[in-house]
Amino acid sequence: MIRFVDVHKSYRAGGRDIPALQPFSLDIADGEVFGIIGLSGAGKSTLIRLINLLERPSGGQVFVDDVEMTALAEPALRAQRRRIGMIFQHFNLLASQTVAENVAFPIRLAGERRAAVVRPRVEELLARVGLADHADKYPSQLSGGQKQRVGIARALANRPSILLCDEATSALDPQTTASVLALLAEINRELKLTIVLITHEMDVVRRVCDRVAVLDGGAIVERGSVADVFLHPQHATTKRFVNEALPEEAVGAHVPYAQVPGRLLRLSFRGDATMTPALGRVARETGIDFNILAGRIDRIKDLPYGQLTLAMQGDRVDAALAALRQAGIEIEELPR
Repeated sequence: MIRFVDVHKSYRAGGRDIPALQPFSLDIADGEVFGIIGLSGAGKSTLIRLINLLERPSGGQVFVDDVEMTALAEPALRAQRRRIGMIFQHFNLLASQTVAENVAFPIRLAGERRAAVVRPRVEELLARVGLADHADKYPSQLSGGQKQRVGIARALANRPSILLCDEATSALDPQTTASVLALLAEINRELKLTIVLITHEMDVVRRVCDRVAVLDGGAIVERGSVADVFLHPQHATTKRFVNEALPEEAVGAHVPYAQVPGRLLRLSFRGDATMTPALGRVARETGIDFNILAGRIDRIKDLPYGQLTLAMQGDRVDAALAALRQAGIEIEELPR
């Protein structure tokens, strides 16, 4: 659905070019939720605004559904942008307009003025985001979560095929964040929209995204399925995000592991393997001993997963590890 080919972006300041995004190529599949995570200043907002050409790249090509956005003249570009909805961090609602008028605004902007067409569409959208009873209120009368739901309804007004979310939950409390993410997941599932979501929180990526790219200093330093990146981060920046999402599991966080005898291991379980007693069975069969030091069972989007940090000792540790791998368990030996 979205394809970047050798894209880079620099800004001109003080008579010189300041690079914001290093050259990169990236594909985002039709119907997936793709996360882009990075610290402030990493280039996340610049990257997402390249999709609808609110920012033009300094070089390279951007394709949306096989249409080269970077080659379009302004009238054709405006038409393509109607296929791309956008949700903003600070809502960007029109304070002097009611909720219904805010949602109707992009429909009217696209040229549809007939009340018999606009009103049912607005009612449909407000019902979808759970605000059917708030149509006549003004933004100042809404909570932060309700404002963001209005923003989502407005972004869906012209039936886009792509939804861009620019830090859509960072201004919300944890409970409201969870409800907004659940709504985005529902929209993705029911409307088959492609969603590109930028954030600085790995937990947001874990809850709703299928794949993720990690940005650091304007470069994509890691990418892949959320399960792979979350369970086995490779780059230092990715490890930092994962450890912030799971601080209790960071090696060395609570237990002086150097004093625990045995080989220090991290076991990762995915899908059905999460629900099977493989560790106990293998321990009985091989006679090894193990000491669980940290652990967690949770979900990555719809995929159950578990991770255990443990120390294992005995004469048949290698045989035990081979049997665990055969049972579909991923094993990483940790340094002390």
